[in-house]
Amino acid sequence: MTTGTEEMTLTIDELAARAGVTVRTVRFYGTKGLLPPPVLGPRRVGHYGREHLARLALIEELQQQGMTLAAIERYLQQLPPDLDAHDLAIHRAVVASWAPDAVETVTRGELERRAGRGLGDEDVERLVAMGVVEPGDGVGDADGDYRVDLGLLRLGVGLLDVPLSQEAILAARKVLIEHSRAAAHELARLFRGEVSERAAQDVKSLSAYMQPVVVQALLTTFQRSLREELREWLGGMPQDAGSP
Repeated sequence: MTTGTEEMTLTIDELAARAGVTVRTVRFYGTKGLLPPPVLGPRRVGHYGREHLARLALIEELQQQGMTLAAIERYLQQLPPDLDAHDLAIHRAVVASWAPDAVETVTRGELERRAGRGLGDEDVERLVAMGVVEPGDGVGDADGDYRVDLGLLRLGVGLLDVPLSQEAILAARKVLIEHSRAAAHELARLFRGEVSERAAQDVKSLSAYMQPVVVQALLTTFQRSLREELREWLGGMPQDAGSP
Protein backbone atom coordinates (compact mmCIF):
# COMPACT_ATOMS: atom_id res chain seq x y z
CA MET A 1 0.00 0.00 0.00
CA THR A 2 1.22 3.52 -0.76
CA THR A 3 0.25 6.88 0.67
CA GLY A 4 0.57 10.57 -0.13
CA THR A 5 0.53 11.51 -3.77
CA GLU A 6 1.61 8.03 -4.97
CA GLU A 7 -0.82 5.59 -6.47
CA MET A 8 -2.76 3.81 -3.74
CA THR A 9 -2.86 0.01 -3.89
CA LEU A 10 -5.05 -1.80 -1.39
CA THR A 11 -6.01 -5.40 -0.86
CA ILE A 12 -9.68 -6.09 -0.23
CA ASP A 13 -8.96 -6.35 3.52
CA GLU A 14 -7.15 -3.01 3.55
CA LEU A 15 -9.91 -1.37 1.49
CA ALA A 16 -12.60 -2.63 3.86
CA ALA A 17 -10.63 -1.41 6.88
CA ARG A 18 -10.04 2.05 5.39
CA ALA A 19 -13.70 2.38 4.39
CA GLY A 20 -15.01 1.12 7.74
CA VAL A 21 -16.98 -1.76 6.19
CA THR A 22 -16.60 -5.53 6.07
CA VAL A 23 -14.92 -7.52 3.32
CA ARG A 24 -18.27 -9.19 2.73
CA THR A 25 -19.83 -5.77 2.08
CA VAL A 26 -17.12 -4.88 -0.44
CA ARG A 27 -17.70 -8.14 -2.30
CA PHE A 28 -21.46 -7.63 -2.21
CA TYR A 29 -21.15 -4.14 -3.69
CA GLY A 30 -18.91 -5.59 -6.38
CA THR A 31 -21.48 -8.21 -7.38
CA LYS A 32 -24.18 -5.51 -7.50
CA GLY A 33 -22.06 -3.33 -9.78
CA LEU A 34 -21.72 -0.55 -7.21
CA LEU A 35 -17.94 -0.96 -7.21
CA PRO A 36 -15.81 -1.50 -10.33
CA PRO A 37 -13.76 -4.71 -10.34
CA PRO A 38 -10.26 -4.60 -8.86
CA VAL A 39 -7.09 -4.77 -10.91
CA LEU A 40 -5.77 -8.32 -10.83
CA GLY A 41 -2.12 -8.60 -9.85
CA PRO A 42 0.22 -11.57 -9.42
CA ARG A 43 -1.51 -14.78 -8.30
CA ARG A 44 -4.78 -13.09 -9.34
CA VAL A 45 -4.89 -11.00 -6.16
CA GLY A 46 -7.28 -8.06 -6.55
CA HIS A 47 -5.91 -4.57 -5.95
CA TYR A 48 -8.10 -1.54 -5.22
CA GLY A 49 -7.33 2.17 -5.49
CA ARG A 50 -8.49 5.62 -4.43
CA GLU A 51 -11.53 5.47 -6.71
CA HIS A 52 -12.84 2.39 -4.91
CA LEU A 53 -12.34 4.06 -1.52
CA ALA A 54 -14.03 7.27 -2.70
CA ARG A 55 -16.95 5.29 -4.16
CA LEU A 56 -17.45 3.43 -0.87
CA ALA A 57 -17.51 6.78 0.95
CA LEU A 58 -20.14 8.06 -1.49
CA ILE A 59 -22.25 4.91 -0.99
CA GLU A 60 -22.04 5.35 2.78
CA GLU A 61 -23.14 8.99 2.48
CA LEU A 62 -26.10 8.02 0.31
CA GLN A 63 -27.11 5.38 2.85
CA GLN A 64 -26.96 7.95 5.64
CA GLN A 65 -29.39 10.06 3.62
CA GLY A 66 -31.85 7.15 3.82
CA MET A 67 -31.54 5.96 0.23
CA THR A 68 -32.33 2.31 -0.45
CA LEU A 69 -29.84 0.06 -2.21
CA ALA A 70 -31.93 0.19 -5.39
CA ALA A 71 -31.94 4.01 -5.28
CA ILE A 72 -28.17 4.03 -4.74
CA GLU A 73 -27.75 1.76 -7.75
CA ARG A 74 -29.77 4.16 -9.90
CA TYR A 75 -27.81 7.15 -8.59
CA LEU A 76 -24.44 5.57 -9.36
CA GLN A 77 -25.57 4.39 -12.80
CA GLN A 78 -26.26 8.01 -13.73
CA LEU A 79 -22.68 9.06 -12.94
CA PRO A 80 -20.08 9.15 -15.74
CA PRO A 81 -18.11 5.89 -15.71
CA ASP A 82 -14.68 7.54 -15.74
CA LEU A 83 -14.98 9.64 -12.55
CA ASP A 84 -11.78 9.69 -10.51
CA ALA A 85 -11.46 9.88 -6.74
CA HIS A 86 -11.56 13.70 -6.73
CA ASP A 87 -14.77 13.81 -8.76
CA LEU A 88 -16.38 11.20 -6.52
CA ALA A 89 -15.35 13.22 -3.46
CA ILE A 90 -17.15 16.24 -4.93
CA HIS A 91 -20.31 14.20 -5.44
CA ARG A 92 -20.07 12.98 -1.86
CA ALA A 93 -19.64 16.55 -0.59
CA VAL A 94 -22.76 17.61 -2.47
CA VAL A 95 -24.73 14.69 -1.02
CA ALA A 96 -23.43 15.48 2.48
CA SER A 97 -24.66 19.07 2.09
CA TRP A 98 -28.24 17.77 2.10
CA ALA A 99 -27.91 16.43 5.64
CA PRO A 100 -28.24 18.44 8.84
CA ASP A 101 -25.19 18.85 11.05
CA ALA A 102 -24.31 15.50 12.61
CA VAL A 103 -22.25 15.67 15.79
CA GLU A 104 -22.04 12.51 17.88
CA THR A 105 -20.22 11.46 21.02
CA VAL A 106 -18.20 8.31 20.40
CA THR A 107 -15.50 6.24 22.07
CA ARG A 108 -11.93 6.14 20.76
CA GLY A 109 -12.62 2.74 19.20
CA GLU A 110 -15.78 3.98 17.49
CA LEU A 111 -13.91 7.07 16.29
CA GLU A 112 -11.33 4.84 14.61
CA ARG A 113 -14.07 2.67 13.10
CA ARG A 114 -15.81 5.74 11.66
CA ALA A 115 -12.45 7.00 10.38
CA GLY A 116 -11.75 3.66 8.71
CA ARG A 117 -8.23 3.45 10.12
CA GLY A 118 -6.23 3.41 13.31
CA LEU A 119 -5.55 6.80 14.87
CA GLY A 120 -2.53 7.56 16.99
CA ASP A 121 -2.55 10.25 19.65
CA GLU A 122 -0.88 12.68 17.23
CA ASP A 123 -3.55 11.98 14.61
CA VAL A 124 -6.30 12.72 17.12
CA GLU A 125 -4.54 15.92 18.18
CA ARG A 126 -4.47 17.08 14.55
CA LEU A 127 -8.17 16.28 14.14
CA VAL A 128 -8.88 18.29 17.28
CA ALA A 129 -6.86 21.22 15.93
CA MET A 130 -8.85 21.07 12.67
CA GLY A 131 -12.12 21.28 14.60
CA VAL A 132 -13.24 17.83 13.47
CA VAL A 133 -12.99 16.20 16.90
CA GLU A 134 -13.55 17.62 20.36
CA PRO A 135 -12.10 15.56 23.23
CA GLY A 136 -14.29 14.64 26.16
CA ASP A 137 -13.15 14.00 29.70
CA GLY A 138 -10.98 11.04 28.76
CA VAL A 139 -8.25 12.91 26.90
CA GLY A 140 -5.42 10.53 26.05
CA ASP A 141 -7.46 7.56 27.27
CA ALA A 142 -8.23 4.90 24.65
CA ASP A 143 -11.68 4.55 26.20
CA GLY A 144 -12.34 8.28 26.43
CA ASP A 145 -15.29 9.91 24.66
CA TYR A 146 -14.96 12.32 21.75
CA ARG A 147 -17.47 14.61 20.11
CA VAL A 148 -16.99 14.22 16.36
CA ASP A 149 -18.44 16.14 13.41
CA LEU A 150 -19.27 13.23 11.11
CA GLY A 151 -19.65 15.52 8.13
CA LEU A 152 -16.00 16.57 8.45
CA LEU A 153 -14.45 13.34 9.71
CA ARG A 154 -13.49 11.81 6.34
CA LEU A 155 -12.12 15.15 5.15
CA GLY A 156 -10.04 15.48 8.30
CA VAL A 157 -8.77 11.91 8.08
CA GLY A 158 -7.82 12.48 4.45
CA LEU A 159 -5.80 15.54 5.46
CA LEU A 160 -3.75 13.42 7.87
CA ASP A 161 -1.89 11.97 4.86
CA VAL A 162 -1.40 15.30 3.09
CA PRO A 163 2.26 16.41 3.19
CA LEU A 164 1.45 19.80 4.73
CA SER A 165 2.27 21.14 8.16
CA GLN A 166 -0.54 21.50 10.66
CA GLU A 167 -0.01 25.26 10.58
CA ALA A 168 -0.56 25.33 6.80
CA ILE A 169 -3.71 23.21 7.08
CA LEU A 170 -5.15 25.46 9.80
CA ALA A 171 -4.30 28.57 7.78
CA ALA A 172 -6.04 27.05 4.74
CA ARG A 173 -9.05 26.20 6.91
CA LYS A 174 -9.26 29.82 8.07
CA VAL A 175 -9.13 31.09 4.47
CA LEU A 176 -11.83 28.66 3.36
CA ILE A 177 -14.13 29.50 6.27
CA GLU A 178 -13.78 33.26 5.79
CA HIS A 179 -14.39 33.17 2.04
CA SER A 180 -17.18 30.60 2.34
CA ARG A 181 -19.01 32.77 4.84
CA ALA A 182 -18.59 35.81 2.61
CA ALA A 183 -19.95 33.89 -0.40
CA ALA A 184 -22.84 32.51 1.66
CA HIS A 185 -23.69 36.01 2.91
CA GLU A 186 -23.77 37.46 -0.60
CA LEU A 187 -25.79 34.55 -2.01
CA ALA A 188 -28.27 34.78 0.86
CA ARG A 189 -28.65 38.50 0.19
CA LEU A 190 -29.39 37.81 -3.48
CA PHE A 191 -31.89 35.07 -2.67
CA ARG A 192 -33.68 37.20 -0.07
CA GLY A 193 -34.33 39.77 -2.73
CA GLU A 194 -35.87 37.12 -5.00
CA VAL A 195 -38.12 35.45 -2.41
CA SER A 196 -39.11 38.35 -0.20
CA GLU A 197 -42.62 38.41 -1.63
CA ARG A 198 -43.20 34.64 -1.51
CA ALA A 199 -44.96 32.54 1.10
CA ALA A 200 -42.90 31.00 3.88
CA GLN A 201 -43.46 27.46 2.57
CA ASP A 202 -42.24 28.46 -0.88
CA VAL A 203 -39.11 29.93 0.67
CA LYS A 204 -38.41 26.68 2.58
CA SER A 205 -38.90 24.60 -0.56
CA LEU A 206 -36.61 26.85 -2.56
CA SER A 207 -33.95 26.70 0.16
CA ALA A 208 -34.06 22.90 0.29
CA TYR A 209 -33.76 22.72 -3.49
CA MET A 210 -31.04 25.34 -3.85
CA GLN A 211 -28.67 24.12 -1.13
CA PRO A 212 -27.20 21.12 -2.99
CA VAL A 213 -27.23 23.05 -6.27
CA VAL A 214 -25.30 25.96 -4.78
CA VAL A 215 -22.85 23.64 -3.03
CA GLN A 216 -22.13 21.77 -6.25
CA ALA A 217 -21.69 25.06 -8.12
CA LEU A 218 -19.27 26.34 -5.49
CA LEU A 219 -17.30 23.10 -5.46
CA THR A 220 -17.08 22.93 -9.24
CA THR A 221 -16.07 26.57 -9.55
CA PHE A 222 -13.48 26.23 -6.80
CA GLN A 223 -12.06 23.05 -8.30
CA ARG A 224 -11.59 24.70 -11.70
CA SER A 225 -10.11 27.85 -10.16
CA LEU A 226 -7.69 25.84 -8.05
CA ARG A 227 -6.65 23.78 -11.08
CA GLU A 228 -5.88 26.99 -12.98
CA GLU A 229 -3.89 28.40 -10.05
CA LEU A 230 -1.85 25.21 -9.75
CA ARG A 231 -1.25 25.12 -13.49
CA GLU A 232 0.08 28.68 -13.43
CA TRP A 233 2.18 27.98 -10.34
CA LEU A 234 3.73 24.80 -11.73
CA GLY A 235 4.23 26.40 -15.12
CA GLY A 236 6.29 29.17 -13.53
CA MET A 237 8.51 26.87 -11.49
CA PRO A 238 12.12 26.47 -12.71
CA GLN A 239 12.86 23.11 -14.32
CA ASP A 240 15.42 20.82 -12.73
CA ALA A 241 18.79 20.69 -14.44
CA GLY A 242 18.85 17.97 -17.04
CA SER A 243 15.08 17.73 -17.28
CA PRO A 244 13.53 17.73 -20.75
